[in-house]
Amino acid sequence: MRRKKKFHINPKHLLIGVAVLCIGLIVLSFRFEEKMYPVKSAVGTVITPMQGGINRVGGFISDKMDNFKNINALIDENEELKSQVAFLSYENKMLLQDKYELDGLRDLYKLDQKYLDYPKVAARVIGKDLNNWYNVFLIDKGTKDGLAEGMNVLSGNGLAGIIMEAHYNYSKVRSIIDDKSSVSGMFISTSDTCIVNGDLQLMETGKIRVELISKDADIDDGDEIVTSHISNQYHQGILIGHVSNIELDSSNMTKTAYLTPVIDFEKLEEVLIITEVKEPLIDN
Repeated sequence: MRRKKKFHINPKHLLIGVAVLCIGLIVLSFRFEEKMYPVKSAVGTVITPMQGGINRVGGFISDKMDNFKNINALIDENEELKSQVAFLSYENKMLLQDKYELDGLRDLYKLDQKYLDYPKVAARVIGKDLNNWYNVFLIDKGTKDGLAEGMNVLSGNGLAGIIMEAHYNYSKVRSIIDDKSSVSGMFISTSDTCIVNGDLQLMETGKIRVELISKDADIDDGDEIVTSHISNQYHQGILIGHVSNIELDSSNMTKTAYLTPVIDFEKLEEVLIITEVKEPLIDN
């Protein structure tokens, strides 16, 4: 049984044929325009709606493509704006940090000028106990910087505490609000002496205790207390704070009061250390 031969047309010949046919139709349409009018009308009736639909579909696709382009442009612009915001935010943080550091240096300078009689070195606070207060904290200077146990530590506008341990490149400081702290103080207005005792529990109210005030001391709320000339650990005349709630104690022999420190012991960043240890009195 013979197989039928497949009918095969050369694509080139097909293209030429279609081209000739199209040319012929064009010639006929011009040559017999009036006779071809019904055909044109019929074809137009069919083609026009299709053309409109094709145009609408094309317009829809074109609009969607434009939307995609706009969305991509907006995404790129958004990413660029995010980068700019992040950069500006970083710059702003750096400027704020520089401002805080400058303010801190200005405060240290003022403090240094206030106690010019004492040699001092600046240090940064690098750690503290796990509570709200800087009752015991670490500074980034130690024996290699000339620091030693017993040196007085200043901050803000007055006395912060005393070095309790000095190591090679850091030191541990006990502040005046610590429960184990006891500072010999003196009222500037009357020279009456007293003892300023740390009290962390009371410090939650922003105050610590002042005891052993002479019952005859003519003092008032708001008076300033500085370190006393009879202190065996602290240099004389360093501001500690202001008193309030002065009253006779239960024995009616002395007065007690509260003291508000001049330093914010919730926020300590820089300190000054007096690099001379007060020499204790020695009996001959």
